Amino acid sequence: MTTHTDASIIDSWSRNTDPWTAAVRGGEIASRVLVTNAAIVDTVRAYAPATGVDLGCGEGWLVRALPEVALLGVDASAGLVEQARKAGGGEFRQLSYEEIAAGALQLAADVAVCNFSLIGDEAVRGLLRAAPTYLRPGGLLIVQTVHPLMACGDAPYADGWRDGSWAGFSSAFTDPAPWYFRTVSSWLALFEEHGLRVVEMREPLHPETAKPVSLILVGRLA
Repeated sequence: MTTHTDASIIDSWSRNTDPWTAAVRGGEIASRVLVTNAAIVDTVRAYAPATGVDLGCGEGWLVRALPEVALLGVDASAGLVEQARKAGGGEFRQLSYEEIAAGALQLAADVAVCNFSLIGDEAVRGLLRAAPTYLRPGGLLIVQTVHPLMACGDAPYADGWRDGSWAGFSSAFTDPAPWYFRTVSSWLALFEEHGLRVVEMREPLHPETAKPVSLILVGRLA
């Protein structure tokens, strides 16, 4: 049986930096183009933050999509941070979630955004636990993740590690990253457990199937 860890997620993303950058910038991910890109941008703009941090920023598209917000992009992958810096549009730093959990990101931002970037287990818990080190009191954590109902597939609707897949992506992708599945109630509990009161939940729908594509949670730091 394969043992999945948070470290194996970073290993996979480090190997897939170039094809991921091409897929995002080339509009190759239909659900993002049709629904989820606009969904996360609209959610952030609804709260009109002046400052923020994009945690797990990837190649930096969200930082560039929100020029009115002074956003710092942070990612654990050196390759993705390099791609983000080349494209410009903001400041980008390489930091792992474990480093942030240890206090390496000292900010007082209005908002922190995690757009499909919370796919691990303990690393995610550490990141949320550290929210007071990068959010101001009353600041917001906005998370967009795959909708548990749709992502569950035929597996039991229960928390746990799942094998990754690059199905639907180009053949340039290799070694898909594992991910940690959480139910809707587990996501809500995760926020509350770390002092983040959920103030809004959105479930963006696919325009053709009318099924939920993603789950967006907004939590306010006490």
